[in-house]
Amino acid sequence: MHRKNKLRIAGLVFALGANLSGFSQSTYSQQLVAHRENYKAEFLKSPKSPLKKEDLKNLRFYDPDSTYRVEATVQRTPQAEPFELPTYDGQKKSYVPYAVLTFRMQGKPYHLTVYRSLQLARLPQYRDYLFLPFKDATNGRESYGGGRYIDLRMGDIKDGKVVVDFNKAYNPSCAYSDGYACPIPPKDNHLVVAVEAGEKNYELRVKN
Repeated sequence: MHRKNKLRIAGLVFALGANLSGFSQSTYSQQLVAHRENYKAEFLKSPKSPLKKEDLKNLRFYDPDSTYRVEATVQRTPQAEPFELPTYDGQKKSYVPYAVLTFRMQGKPYHLTVYRSLQLARLPQYRDYLFLPFKDATNGRESYGGGRYIDLRMGDIKDGKVVVDFNKAYNPSCAYSDGYACPIPPKDNHLVVAVEAGEKNYELRVKN
């Protein structure tokens, strides 16, 4: 094949790849925007919500970043014993470690434990609910000092793998107002890396 034709084909392939990559990131960003709009709407469904409609404009998030959407290996912990997880208001809630998630982020390996609430497990709609509380190096600066949460479902686990999207990390109710029983992320779930994804600190709390 003529050299000029080879270069032309290579250029087309590169351009196509770049377009596909841009479309993929763009599509992901759009999906995340929709997810966050649904997240905001959930605050208006409960009379016990810490936020009202006029407060939603003060919610802040990191820009979408698909590099914080990682695939984790799931190692089940079927012999784990239930324990009492302290909350920030001095109460305790019963959980059991469900699995250890191992993944790489920014080129380095990490692991987090995902838990199952024994209280929620009694409710049919939450029977497969999994709870992933964590802290990271952004806490107390750009994100809430008490840590953040990620929700998972047992059905999200496929062939021993699960996708953990830190862009969907959200604040506990304690980030907005006092008087809520928010579980404290265990020390094993403290990441030394700054997870610059998901929800930031609540704007009014920052100003106060």
